[in-house]
Amino acid sequence: MTPDGGVSVIVRAGDYESVHYALALAAAALAVNKPAVLFFTMAGVRALSGPPPQLDDWARDAANRSRGVGDFETLLQACVELGARFIVCEMGLRSLAIDRSSLRADVPFTVAGIVTLLEETRPGMHLVSL
Repeated sequence: MTPDGGVSVIVRAGDYESVHYALALAAAALAVNKPAVLFFTMAGVRALSGPPPQLDDWARDAANRSRGVGDFETLLQACVELGARFIVCEMGLRSLAIDRSSLRADVPFTVAGIVTLLEETRPGMHLVSL
């Protein structure tokens, strides 16, 4: 991967649209050989529960799939396979009383905090919050 460019996405909303777009953005960056960091915090942590994840408006996933739009699992697995960095916010877990053992075992995440997110967001990377 090149040292410049790429995205760090703060996934803090617990709705399908926000999480879907975060995964699409990260997958697109990785597809063009740019780094991607996904930082799940607060309600966004629910995206790593399940499957299916406990996201508001989850029915949109089936609608997207029927319309030929990349679905949640396809985008999530693309991010995993292409090497996205997954960080789950320790503060978010504590705030919502979510046990890390309840999160998906097939997603290689690290539990860390905002300082780690900032360290992983290299010069030239875009920081986006959804």
